[in-house]
Amino acid sequence: MRVVIDYDLCESNAICMQIAPDVFEVRDDDFLYVLNETPGEDRRASLDEAVQRCPKQAIRVED
Repeated sequence: MRVVIDYDLCESNAICMQIAPDVFEVRDDDFLYVLNETPGEDRRASLDEAVQRCPKQAIRVED
């Protein structure tokens, strides 16, 4: 699977980072960074939660 961010929508509010800190990081510059664009299937539940809880719906997971 692959994590895709729509940076035009993303507000870098770090909800995804709280859910999956091994995949997402908001740095001191207040921008979201994807630390692992192709996480293992064992991360599916956390990524699905991050997708659902993103207030701007800026995250998607592609298979």
